[in-house]
Amino acid sequence: MAFCGARAQAAGHTVLVASGRPIAGVLPLYDHLGLVSPYAVCSNGAIVVGTNAAARGAWYRIVDMTTFDPAPVIEAIDPYLPDARFAVEDGDVGYRFSRPFVAGTFGAPISEVPLDDLKSRPVTRVIVVSPSHDDDMDEFLQIIDRIGLHQVSYSVGWTAWLDIAPQGVNKATALEKVRARLGVPRSRVMVIGDGYNDIEMLDWASAEGIGAAMGHADPEVRAHANRVVGDLEHDGVADAIELLSVR
Repeated sequence: MAFCGARAQAAGHTVLVASGRPIAGVLPLYDHLGLVSPYAVCSNGAIVVGTNAAARGAWYRIVDMTTFDPAPVIEAIDPYLPDARFAVEDGDVGYRFSRPFVAGTFGAPISEVPLDDLKSRPVTRVIVVSPSHDDDMDEFLQIIDRIGLHQVSYSVGWTAWLDIAPQGVNKATALEKVRARLGVPRSRVMVIGDGYNDIEMLDWASAEGIGAAMGHADPEVRAHANRVVGDLEHDGVADAIELLSVR
C-alpha cells in the first residue's frame, strides 16, 4: 500500500484515508504510508481534519465535525441487549465507556463512567458491542432491525459491533466535502473499501467515478461497487490504484 500510494501521489493524485478510526488512529497511517494529503476522514465521516504533512503526528485541525444526542440511541438499545457494552466518542478528546472493552479497542484516550454519563452531552459516535452475540450475528442484526435504528453502520468480524453515526453522516458525505474543498470533479474520484461502513462511499464514488470493493468483502458490499479488485493477500489495493493509469 505504501509503495502504491507513493506512486499515485507522484503521478499527481491526492491519496487520503477515510476510516472508522478516530483521529489518533488515522494520522499515524499518514506517517507510515508517506501520505501528504491535506485532509483525513475519521470516525466514519463524523470528523474531517486538516493535516500538516511536515508535522503529521503533532498537528491537525478539525475542519468539519458533526455531533448528535446519544441518549435516545442508548435508551432504545439497552432493553434489548442487556449485556451490551456502550461507548461514546467525544470528537478528538477520546472515548467514555460504561463497561470494559477489550484492551486496545479504541486507540485513543478512554475513561470509564456510569451509563447515564454517556447520555449527558452530544457525541460524534455511539459504539455498541454485544458479547453474547459474537457467535450469532444473524440474531444480533435481527434485534437491531426490530429496534428500528437509523444511520447504523456495522462491521461483521470478531465481535457483534455497531457504529452509530449522526443522522445523514457517513464516509461518503465527508468525502464529498473534501472533494469540494479540493475542487476535484466527481468523475475523478476513486474509493477502495471492504466493509459495511464503506457501502455509502462505494455508491457515491461509483455514480461517476470508481468505487472499488476488495475481493474479500462480503457480497452485499461488493454489490455496491462498480469494480471488484483482489483481496488483501493478492494486493487488491495495488490493483485498484492501477485503475488510475487508464483514466
